[in-house]
Amino acid sequence: MSNSPVRTQAKGAGRVSAEGNSAVGEHGVSKRPNAVNREDSPSPARAVKKPAAKKATTAKKATTAKKATTAKKATTAKKATTAKKAAAAEKAPAAKRSPAAKAAVVPAKARKAESRLGMVRRARRINRELAEVYPYAHPELDFRNPFELLVATVLSAQTTDLRVNQTTPALFARYPTPEDLAAAVPEEVEELIRPTGFFRAKTKSIMGLAAALRDDFGGEVPGRLEDLVKLPGVGRKTAFVVLGNAYGVPGITVDTHFMRLSRRFGWTGSDDPVKIEAEVAEIFPKSDWTMLSHRVIFHGRRICHARKPACGACPITHLCPAYGEGETNPEKARKLLKYEKGGYPGQRLNPPADYPGRPAPPAPGVAPGAVQRPSGDQ
Repeated sequence: MSNSPVRTQAKGAGRVSAEGNSAVGEHGVSKRPNAVNREDSPSPARAVKKPAAKKATTAKKATTAKKATTAKKATTAKKATTAKKAAAAEKAPAAKRSPAAKAAVVPAKARKAESRLGMVRRARRINRELAEVYPYAHPELDFRNPFELLVATVLSAQTTDLRVNQTTPALFARYPTPEDLAAAVPEEVEELIRPTGFFRAKTKSIMGLAAALRDDFGGEVPGRLEDLVKLPGVGRKTAFVVLGNAYGVPGITVDTHFMRLSRRFGWTGSDDPVKIEAEVAEIFPKSDWTMLSHRVIFHGRRICHARKPACGACPITHLCPAYGEGETNPEKARKLLKYEKGGYPGQRLNPPADYPGRPAPPAPGVAPGAVQRPSGDQ
């Protein structure tokens, strides 16, 4: 009887010890991470910390989203305002635009792609508006007959029409016909045309074409393109100048000014004169070709210059994709204007009767028609 309780206690102790080594902790709490222990004995710190962190993250995301939405709305509003100003500036006539409105004209790079039809319509409108700006546009070389125009055009390469006009009176006074020029002494011709530059090469050209006119065309300047381009020193540009202004045959004169403006206006992307001529010819009717050339060249010489275009004083900025390449401030732009637009003499000593500017003066110290003295070797 006395041994029974002892055996029972020993068995109980052994059972508790076995469970304690396997699944029960020091105070009788289970070590297994079951659901009952996590719910019944949660950590006070964790119970508070997790909800707070979650709320903070949610609040931060909401603030960031709000800021992003506000910034997006502001950007959209700014773009809309800019586009609205640009549209209004383009619709307004150039003469009535304020400096701020002119500044709002969208630069070429920011404009949307233009359709072929849109470009053609804009190009023809440019021609019409240039006709209003320059109703007196004309060839700016002094001449009295096709022969003088042909020689003057050859001499105009790499120099100004003004310098040619100051030089040819003495030349034509000495050699009035192709026969006279063909029989001249080359050194004497060189001295007369020296101010135009490249005088040796030009002497060879004008004496050569004079001889060809004498020998092949009876001393007359031909009225066909295929005949003119065969003459020494005569290319398509020179030929079209003669055909358009001496014979009334339409032609596009692609000189340095026409090349520059046709690219700025978006009529062509080429820098090849022959390609430019062909591409522009497809835009305008043939009847417009000669006067179109005069108007574009006039505009290039007076306003749309190579280095400093006077954009702020240009009357066709609303039609020009290149607006902004030059000075856009109206007051500063007006100071860049040349010839009659700037209040200065023109390039012709004997301009047409409807020319609004002043005639150009003869060469300094040389009376019109006088033979210039030799100025030394170049």
